[in-house]
Amino acid sequence: MTFSSNNDIKKDIYPEQIRAARALLDWTREDLASASGLTVRTLARIESAQTTPRQTTIKALSTALEAAGVEFIPENGSGPGVRLAHRLSRS
Repeated sequence: MTFSSNNDIKKDIYPEQIRAARALLDWTREDLASASGLTVRTLARIESAQTTPRQTTIKALSTALEAAGVEFIPENGSGPGVRLAHRLSRS
């Protein structure tokens, strides 16, 4: 997966999805950077579409987020999204 020329991530994973995934997990950029092995600065540049990340970088991000329970939803006419793969139990 890489960024295309219009700053979206191929395979229907977009910077907005990365930010939304962090929000679902209640993760800071520092949390995701730690889980993925990236720097906070790199993550910030990716999330703001200021850089074209390498395929290995996108793989590290998606692997970390999916391992934490995020599921990426491809664009299907309603737009791309994210959701938690497992329902949260309310205490």
